Amino acid sequence: MLARSQNVSRETNSEDEQGKRAVSKDFIRIRNISVHLASELSDADCTAQSMDDASPAKWHLAHTSWFFEEFVLCGALGERERFDPDFSFLFNSYYEAVGARHARPERGLLTRPSLSRVLDYRAHVDARMEIALDNPATAESIQALVALGLAHEQQHQELLLTDVLHLFSRNPLRPAYSANLRGNEDEGIATPPSWTAFADPGIVSIGHADDGFAFDCEGPEHAALLRPFALADRAVTNAEWAAFIAAGGYEDSSYWLSDGWACAQANGWTAPLYWERRGGEWVSMTLHGLQPVPMDAPVCHVSFYEADAFASWAAIHLGDCEGARLPTEFEWEHAARGRPVDGNTLGTDMLRPIPQGGSGLSGLFGDVWEWTASAFLPYPGFRPSDGAIGEYNGKFMSGQNVLRGGSCVTPDGHLRASYRNFFHPDKRWQFSGLRLARDF
Repeated sequence: MLARSQNVSRETNSEDEQGKRAVSKDFIRIRNISVHLASELSDADCTAQSMDDASPAKWHLAHTSWFFEEFVLCGALGERERFDPDFSFLFNSYYEAVGARHARPERGLLTRPSLSRVLDYRAHVDARMEIALDNPATAESIQALVALGLAHEQQHQELLLTDVLHLFSRNPLRPAYSANLRGNEDEGIATPPSWTAFADPGIVSIGHADDGFAFDCEGPEHAALLRPFALADRAVTNAEWAAFIAAGGYEDSSYWLSDGWACAQANGWTAPLYWERRGGEWVSMTLHGLQPVPMDAPVCHVSFYEADAFASWAAIHLGDCEGARLPTEFEWEHAARGRPVDGNTLGTDMLRPIPQGGSGLSGLFGDVWEWTASAFLPYPGFRPSDGAIGEYNGKFMSGQNVLRGGSCVTPDGHLRASYRNFFHPDKRWQFSGLRLARDF
């Protein structure tokens, strides 16, 4: 019995060591991606801020390091681990429990610290994190926070690219973030509108089960009652959106929610963000610079208000879309459960949506985040974590709508069927599009 116990102990220790090495490997890999994404940017590119909602690339690089320093290192190794005491003020995002912070609309004024200083900060944090991950006294206790920190870093990798796109769109030179424009408009043709029916869903499980990392807002898993519905087999395309524009969709208030119509009028919306007419054709700013709008690819950079208005228009005027509407997030998750979590995400290096097609549901993950009709609210039984970490999601559960599925700049391995993204209904700078649903 003693020998068997020793064998079990050795096996357990081996599994623990493998787990620790895997966490350490993931930490290095994910942290390196952030630096790689910024590697083609100048110090000026990384410092400028194009609007209040966006943040400079340099700030993203520093804030994700601050997260590990604040919530992992200082707790595990003590306050002496801080790189620079001023950075806690400069790079705290919204954590009231941590203390005061630099105003978000003024992040672009941080000409100092320099980009090189921020990269030194990252190297400092990475070195100390490696020590903490290799130390048996701290490694186990910090694993949950490290997993959260890495998922948080992946969110900021997507935001970094999203914000760089907006920044470059404001530059009259319309520079390209990447000159490597892979594929072309002939790479695929969107299939005609078609539907996958869920004729008898009834009571279904929604939310993340205990089988790996998830953000707190994805749970608890709970039962939801769904009526029969159908989900479009692909996202709405640029061609369909162009038809909405040509039919006067931005000029007819009957398709719009009251707040949406007021927002569209106040901001002069006549097309998705970044679209403009040149020589009678639609072109759009992309991470590859100004490019013709690929008509078979999913439309993106539209707000919830625009998505809802399009659905109202499509229900009347778009072929085979009678009764169209936006899906609820529960319908979307039920349709996505059990399907492979793959698609056009950051790892393809496309950096843009591409045409979706094939038999049955396609493109659920990647290409564009898909607006749903659901407000971002807590699930039954949701409780935020104690302390400052409890501010991560819970305090934003008001006035925002849920998006599902991920985009062409979402890091690989970051998505799952239960993932809930959320933004205010007027936001358009994200890679956000839509997929229609209807009652069945």
